[in-house]
Amino acid sequence: MSDFIPSANIARTRAGQAHYVSRIDETGLGAVDAVADDSAPSSLWGEAWKNLRRRPIFWIALTIIVIALAISAFPSLFTSQDPRFCELSNSLKGPSNGHPFGFNRQGCDIYSRVIYGARASVSVGVFTTILVVLFGGVIGAAAGYLGGWFDALLSRITDIFFAIPLLLAAIVFMQMFKDNRNIWMVITVLSLFGWTQIARITRGAVMSAKNEEFVTAARATGASKSRILLSHIIPNSMAPIIVYATVALGTFIVSEASLSFMGIGLPPEVVSWGADISAAQASLRTNPMVLFYPALALALTVLSFIMMGDAVRDALDPKARK
Repeated sequence: MSDFIPSANIARTRAGQAHYVSRIDETGLGAVDAVADDSAPSSLWGEAWKNLRRRPIFWIALTIIVIALAISAFPSLFTSQDPRFCELSNSLKGPSNGHPFGFNRQGCDIYSRVIYGARASVSVGVFTTILVVLFGGVIGAAAGYLGGWFDALLSRITDIFFAIPLLLAAIVFMQMFKDNRNIWMVITVLSLFGWTQIARITRGAVMSAKNEEFVTAARATGASKSRILLSHIIPNSMAPIIVYATVALGTFIVSEASLSFMGIGLPPEVVSWGADISAAQASLRTNPMVLFYPALALALTVLSFIMMGDAVRDALDPKARK
């Protein structure tokens, strides 16, 4: 230690090597390692929003979703035609003034039916997703947080419903109640058999969150089980639930269209994309545009929710961001 000289820019030769020691203020390490302590800490949702707003796919999906929701909520703002008014003399006529998409085989205005068809399809998707998230989320959160025999019981019930295909069960139940078919019947049937996946996702997220340090700290402060679950665990388990709900919404829209396509979904007096696609099959070879417009509206709507789910998943997953 006697040969060490704590001074600046002094060269020492040792076994053919030259070592240089510089002052700490000359290295610039202080500026590199400096962290602003006056800024607010960034949360998961704040980081997710920063990631989302830089992605074009998010804005494209959001634009299509907003348009679809606006059309389904206020269809009269986008067309003045009655979608149920049909004249056989206009059968399969092409586009004309006030009828940009032309007419179908029954002489109905295709554009107005595409606009009003969004209300049924999007409404089924939105309300079914809300019920599925609430019902499946409650079951999954209770099973994951309480554990033990309660978790085993709810998990076995979930497995029973999970083994039943959604569309097959919907077909059977809609056939059983075919005299009382309406939009709420479709929502109820899809919700009854569509909650299992969200219950599993919620259970896994809750089981992971309940072992975190902030939950231990909440228990140490004397917080009740219900307060810990509602105030700490559930908010920190919402990321995978939101991602799945966004994608599932598109799935439920497709399920409603499939039921209406087979003639066992919504009643004939309700305008639906699936029913219009089914009716356009007879004109597919001679006039394919009759099928193209409702199919395009359905595809764009479902695709927008899938793209939104992918964008939100990548933003909320730190591993995906890396």
